Order: sequence, then structure tokens, then C-alpha cells
Amino acid sequence: MSGAQRLSVNQGVVPMVAAMKTRAAELRLAIAIGAAGETLIDAGASVPGSLEAGRLITEICLGGLGTVSFEASPHLRRWPFTLTVRSSQPVVACLGSQYAGWQLTSGAGEDSYFSMGSGPARALAGKEELFKHIAYADRGDIATLVLEASSPPPEKLVRQIAADCDVAPDNLVIIFAPTQSLAGSVQIVGRVVEVALHKAHELKFDLSRIVEGMGTAPLSPPHPDFVTAMGRTNDAVIYGGRILLHVTGPADDAKALAEQLPSSTSKDYGTPFAEIFRQYKGDFYQIDPMLFSPAEVAVVALETGETFRGGAVDPKLVDASFD
Repeated sequence: MSGAQRLSVNQGVVPMVAAMKTRAAELRLAIAIGAAGETLIDAGASVPGSLEAGRLITEICLGGLGTVSFEASPHLRRWPFTLTVRSSQPVVACLGSQYAGWQLTSGAGEDSYFSMGSGPARALAGKEELFKHIAYADRGDIATLVLEASSPPPEKLVRQIAADCDVAPDNLVIIFAPTQSLAGSVQIVGRVVEVALHKAHELKFDLSRIVEGMGTAPLSPPHPDFVTAMGRTNDAVIYGGRILLHVTGPADDAKALAEQLPSSTSKDYGTPFAEIFRQYKGDFYQIDPMLFSPAEVAVVALETGETFRGGAVDPKLVDASFD
């Protein structure tokens, strides 16, 4: 991944962060300076936020290495509007930046704070084993972190985040939006390609062979209840998501990947995610990790030109979740 080493996901999002600041009123965002000097962008906690803000956040999560667009699709008649994600650097964009893998905790009891960090700042901190596997690290003096949260981290944690990224706190941008918000729901659905690459990694597929990634999933209706909202965003991908990967190497490997990637290979497949979550009494880590992948997969083997397919969108389960 020598070419990837020259890519800076934090530098890549500078124009997008600037656009969010410039368009704050239009996008219904709140911009503030935190206690440590960090820039805070509230995209849905104390303000309404917007779908467009969610689209921009998704592109920021991808480190500026992907495009995200709202489109219409005939595949789900009752939910025709979709989010489409594309990247020509899918491994760095999705796993080196977008993946929510940085565990951030502070305090205890009523003063405790917890969130999973996503976005370019992860590649500066390099706290996760995953970065060794994809051989990518970022370097720079600015950092952008995205949180699926209803509040920003406390000052002490902010200073720790900045230190881990080796940047000054006033060069740290933290964007946050809860799952229940417009922007929050969009940026979670926008992980349709990311979850596929993460599962491919779990399946021991050589990630360096994935050269293009594209995916689409229906926009899930936001819901004020956290579990319902979380369920809908997951179901958008698990039962409504479709991806296309272009890979190098033997066609047999591409065929096996297409067969193994779909969410239908999971033992927990078949009911809306909120029900699965409640079945496991809210213990996220008891859910079969193989469930977190798109419903429908196509893998193009560049060596032979063949396209292999697996899984299928399930309109009934999408309806059961979104209604």
C-alpha cells in the first residue's frame, strides 16, 4: 500500500470541514469552540441538522477519498431514495478512516463518557490493531474526528484525543450527531461499503486486492427512540444494502468472497435489528459479527472479467424495520 501512504485523510477533509462551517446556517449546524480550544460541530444534538450535513459527514468519514450522493432506486418500491458511496481507495477510506474503531472513554458513573471514534483522526492516533493490517498511517498537524453521539467529549478526553493524534487541541475538529438525527442516520447508512470491507478482512481476504468499492442503501427514516433508530440504520444495510467490489487475483477467490460476504450468511439474519438487539438484552457484542454486511454483493474479478454474486435485498424486512 505504498501509494496509500502518500494519502492524508486528515488533509483531504479540510475543504469539507470548511464547507460545513460556511454552510452552517443552511445545514442547521451549531459551531462552537470547546474548553480545550477544539472546534465542535454539532450536526444533530441541540440543532436539527440535515440530510445534506449527513452526506458531508459521510464524505469526511471517508477521509476525502470517496464520493457520497443521494439517488433514487427502483429496488425498494416504498423506500426509493438511497445513499450511494464510491471510492477508488476503499481500504484506506473505509477502514483507515471511516470505520468506528477508536474506543473513547472518560470518567465513571454519571460523569462517564463513551463513544466510538470514526473518521480521519483515527489514522493519526493509530490505536487499533487494524492499522497494522492495512499498513496505513497518517501524519499531520490537523485532525478531524466524527462521533455518533449526543454530546462532545469532556475537556480532559479532548486533550487526550489531541495528544494521541499529536496535534494541538485548537487544530482538532470534532463533529458529532446522535443516531436519531437526520445527519446521524445518513452517516451510518453511508457505511454500506465499509462494513463489507470489514467483513472481508474478517474472512481473511487480502484487502490489497480490493481496488474499487461502491455501494448503495436506502435512507432510513430517523426515529426518536435510540434502539429503533439504530435498528433502522443497520437494517438499511443488512437487508437493503447493495455493493460492488472490483478485485484482482484469482477468480475463485472473488467467487468465494461474493458467496461469503452477504448478511444472509449470519446465524442472526432474518429479523429487524432492533429485535435482535433486544433479544441479546442490549449486548451489542453478542450479535454475530457476520451480520454486519450488505444484503446483496457483486464482486468483479478483474483477471477474468467475471462477476460473481451473492445475497439479495429483502424488501419485506426493510418494510418491517422502517414502518
